[in-house]
Amino acid sequence: MKTLMLSSAALVMITLATGCVSNKKFAQLQSSYNDLQNQNRELDGRYQSTQRELTGAKTRVESLEEQIAAQRTGLAALQAALDKCLNSTSQGNVNISKLVDEINASNRYIQHLVNTKNKSDSLNMVLTNNLTRSLSREELRDVDVQVLKGVVYISLSDKMLYKSGSYEISSTANETLAKVAKIIKDYKDYDVLIEGNTDNVPISQKNIRNNWDLSALRASSVVQALQNEHGVDPKRLTAGGRGEYNPIATNGTEEGKARNRRTQIIVTPKLDQFMELIDKAPDSDSTGVQQ
Repeated sequence: MKTLMLSSAALVMITLATGCVSNKKFAQLQSSYNDLQNQNRELDGRYQSTQRELTGAKTRVESLEEQIAAQRTGLAALQAALDKCLNSTSQGNVNISKLVDEINASNRYIQHLVNTKNKSDSLNMVLTNNLTRSLSREELRDVDVQVLKGVVYISLSDKMLYKSGSYEISSTANETLAKVAKIIKDYKDYDVLIEGNTDNVPISQKNIRNNWDLSALRASSVVQALQNEHGVDPKRLTAGGRGEYNPIATNGTEEGKARNRRTQIIVTPKLDQFMELIDKAPDSDSTGVQQ
């Protein structure tokens, strides 16, 4: 623009220098000069405006660059947090997997215990059924059969076994003992313990000092009956008396005393035989035991 102004001025000077010009020609030149001056001012205004716009644009660009940098920093932080979260999740998945494995192992062990208990219950039921299969309903009133942890307890009341106030076996008891002996002989390798028990009423009979003597004599009578009259191998038999010191009921009532006056036949399998019976315990379908 400055070049344009200088050219116009030079043109005027050259024209003046070359000689006089007509008024008309001068007026035309003056008009051209004025037009150039106006164009120069307009262009200069546009230039200043453009400069201001350029400066504003640069400021906006710098601001945008700062925002971009901040966004990139934030993005990097988010990526780092995401990576950390993913790593934590992966570790968490490993821990959850281990926990699931431990829970499954515990469930399998619990199921093993349940199955073992079911087999034990089945065994108990088999032994109980075998021991009671030949006893009549009347006989079962004076005979209590329980199986606990593979050990069979047959409790016989004294009124059924012995004559009143005596340790001699009654004829009725011999019939019941014959049936019990049959079951004992079916399990020929089992040990058999005969225990005599009394109430706490002192005994007052000649040649019987106390309830220890009475309980031992009664147990001995059953042992000898099983051996001599029912053919049980005496090597399997043991006689013991516990006197009044193993009650199963209170001695404060006649009913409780009657329950305490009893003789127990305890049939005990050896460990290897017991485990074999567990393995052969029947399924729940045949015993009613829930699996």
